[in-house]
Amino acid sequence: MSRTATYTALVLRCRQSGESNNEVTLLTSEEGILKATVFGGSKSKLRAHCAPYNSGQVWIYRDKIKDYAKLSDFDVHSWRAGLRELYERTMSASAIAETILSSHGGGGDWQAALKIAMETLDALENANEELCGRLLVHFMWRWAHLLGIQPDINENNINCEVHSEYGLVLSPGSRKWLCVVGNLEPAQLHRYSMDNKSFGEVKSLAATILTEALGKRLASWNW
Repeated sequence: MSRTATYTALVLRCRQSGESNNEVTLLTSEEGILKATVFGGSKSKLRAHCAPYNSGQVWIYRDKIKDYAKLSDFDVHSWRAGLRELYERTMSASAIAETILSSHGGGGDWQAALKIAMETLDALENANEELCGRLLVHFMWRWAHLLGIQPDINENNINCEVHSEYGLVLSPGSRKWLCVVGNLEPAQLHRYSMDNKSFGEVKSLAATILTEALGKRLASWNW
């Protein structure tokens, strides 16, 4: 028995499979993480469409008996070519994809997960070097909220240095940034600067929270 289904999807990873095929890993709003085979040589239009971070509508043909899935068509809505034009953009995008994969697509709320991922990648596409780092940390903080593990940062104590439950010190600058911009859309993040000390503290906190949830620290967070 076989069927074809349509998904709203973001390409997280595309790897060679065999001599002339690729295996693509997608985040979909309907079923979370999916994998499918993309057939064709290096000049295949479909393979070109399946570059990492492209998003749109995909059609996947499945044979449940043979446990087989083939990506048969891809209507790309966002190409995000700018992510490959700057090292910092590429590294941030890669860290985002790896975070999503390591947390199995966000734990069930796939529509929200896809929205967070695509909003951040859209903002990254034209970001400068400094903003790329803040966008990654902002994504990690929002991802912790999606997973239900984001700690409460009390704005009333913004003028006090306090130890969080993770054993880290948050300065007033760190706390203010988290309270003010922590849940803003990524496109608005360029309006809010952050000093290096605060950036380091926020990044350490976000990485520590996600490390505890994933059971490992991702090397891609450390660029």
